[in-house]
Amino acid sequence: MAEAIREAKRCLNCKVPQCRKGCPISNDIPAWIHELSMGNFGNAMSIINLRSNLPAVCGRVCAHERQCEGHCVLGKQGAHINIGQLERFVSDFDSNMGITRENILQKDRGRVAVIGSGPAGLTIAGELARKGVSVEIFEMEQEAGGVLMFGIPEYRLPKEVVRKEIEKIRQLGVTIHCGVTIGPDLTVDDLFAQGFDAIFMGTGTGKPKKLEMPGAGLWGVRYALYFLRRVSLWREGLMAREDVPVREGHKVYVVGCGNTAMDAARTAVRMGAAEVTVLYHRTIDRMAALRSEYDDAVAEGVKFRWETSIKSIHDTEGILDELILSTPEGEESVPADMVIMAVGSAPASRIVSTTEGIDVDDKGYVVTREVPYGMTTRKGVFAGGDVTGNQATVVHAMQDARRVAESMLAYLDAIKLFEAIDGKDA
Repeated sequence: MAEAIREAKRCLNCKVPQCRKGCPISNDIPAWIHELSMGNFGNAMSIINLRSNLPAVCGRVCAHERQCEGHCVLGKQGAHINIGQLERFVSDFDSNMGITRENILQKDRGRVAVIGSGPAGLTIAGELARKGVSVEIFEMEQEAGGVLMFGIPEYRLPKEVVRKEIEKIRQLGVTIHCGVTIGPDLTVDDLFAQGFDAIFMGTGTGKPKKLEMPGAGLWGVRYALYFLRRVSLWREGLMAREDVPVREGHKVYVVGCGNTAMDAARTAVRMGAAEVTVLYHRTIDRMAALRSEYDDAVAEGVKFRWETSIKSIHDTEGILDELILSTPEGEESVPADMVIMAVGSAPASRIVSTTEGIDVDDKGYVVTREVPYGMTTRKGVFAGGDVTGNQATVVHAMQDARRVAESMLAYLDAIKLFEAIDGKDA
């Protein structure tokens, strides 16, 4: 606590705070840091809650070096305020001490169904519930959290932190239904028939993009999201160790160089791989991953090969054992046990294939309007985050969801207005 307050007191409380400009959700960083500097933890948390529904998550996984901290004026002196750690401290302290108790408004502004409980879905649910909307979340997994629970490793984002953030959403009056897949179990039409006024699709991109090459269909080729999800399930005691594809002593190659690739590589190390190498077809200055993530991976023993890609994957009697690499020096053969693809993902089609009127583009992303922002081509159905092609970080999904929430509130109010008019005319 003393360390956090000392760090908060270093903030200059700039009149034109660049840190806030660097935050995708425009968190009022100087205001809550000022409250923290005086020991007013509840006030600090209240200010954070005005803009963020997942502060304990953001404090851990946001790209602070490119966003708030990267814009801090003290950074020019090599000593930016450690905003991410302060946000994490305030959120954890508030949660552990049970300081904040938000007022629950009467839910008389309409009913909304939210499909998916990742960053976008949870943000929409929190935003709408705080404004008097009755919200129910439908999640296909047996536990809520989406990518926060199953796609980000424990060492970066402890699952208990995610659960506490979700509990805060529940305490706003949000109902969460787990183990329900929209499409096979319930359709969008079924949800409207149940009396929901509007629906939000925050289903993310759970379908991995595939690279076409000889041997890509072998058992030893897996996708990063699949691998990370299985590790999460194993750590939660929901899957046997032998069902996690990386074995102790394996030589693992990870294709791609974004933050998901870093997560996969570092997780493979933790699962006992003897050697983990990241292959990237560009140079280090073109990688999408944060430099801090790269540095941490190197410190843990992960190797990197730049301007290198896989030309083909070979096997002996169905067991992957060799890669042919294309390198600046020419072709090269290397032994391998596992290849993990981290080259992006695309939306699944479970919802749009069972619903008329929701258009997608040629890549499968849901098409949305600018006015009202986030509405799909189906009236009353909104979408945001990765499923619309706005693939980025957790906080960018939250940013997009906040904009959609504003449009959904206007839409719900319009419905109430016309119902009132029709009632008078009758």
